[in-house]
Amino acid sequence: MIIYYKLTLLTLVLSFHQQGHAIIGGHEAVPHSRPYMVLLQLHKSNGHRTYCDGFLLNEDFVITAAHCQAESYKVFLGLHNYLDQNGVQHVNVPGRNAFLMKGYDPVDYRNDMMLLKLSTKAELNDKVKPIALADCDDGSLPKACVISGWGTTENGKLSDQLLEVNVTLTDNELCVNTNKYCSEGKRRPGLGDGGGPLVCEDGKAYGVISASGSNPDGSTIQSYTKIPDHRDSIKEHKGKLHSPTTDRVTIIPVSKEHHICVRDAD
Repeated sequence: MIIYYKLTLLTLVLSFHQQGHAIIGGHEAVPHSRPYMVLLQLHKSNGHRTYCDGFLLNEDFVITAAHCQAESYKVFLGLHNYLDQNGVQHVNVPGRNAFLMKGYDPVDYRNDMMLLKLSTKAELNDKVKPIALADCDDGSLPKACVISGWGTTENGKLSDQLLEVNVTLTDNELCVNTNKYCSEGKRRPGLGDGGGPLVCEDGKAYGVISASGSNPDGSTIQSYTKIPDHRDSIKEHKGKLHSPTTDRVTIIPVSKEHHICVRDAD
């Protein structure tokens, strides 16, 4: 359902609707050119499996969106093509290892960010590397921004390969009132890309793909949770949590029988 907004607080709160997200209007990324990217398989309490994206903060933590909560997770590190998982690291993570940012609102998706503590340290290499976070928000919009993910494309199907697309941030009153970055236009995320990073000018992560809404003319507004606003909370969570426990990373060579799979969109 499309929900239109008027410039009032009540309708602004109701304007955003959650997406699992996807890359629309993009192209395949150079394999492993974005080694911080993480695919999350979400295991829901109703038995369904859905997908979100995330990105590696360090060898212990992944950042994703708070709306990507689940009973448990399977984390894919070093992935480019879902159908070719040779050398990909798989980490099973329980839901108790998910830590939401303070003030998360599931209605208007304010503070839509979550830290996911890996059950064991990621093995860093040329295909698995963390990304630096933007330090501060000086009030100006970041330039030359890119989003990436494995979500649905124009054909409505989840992508097997990591896709990316450039987006331009805009001043939109809807996002100003919810303290988010916004982009508009046909190039955007869609189902399956929620939780992925907004990476801008200096190669740092500035935002987390959150929710989308609609302008009165029917065009899409995409919102991103501002990372600079949560730097202190991220440091606080990292400081309170202990080192990973005994679960082991499994690196699984994929046989031919695994090359055909069905992934459910959100």
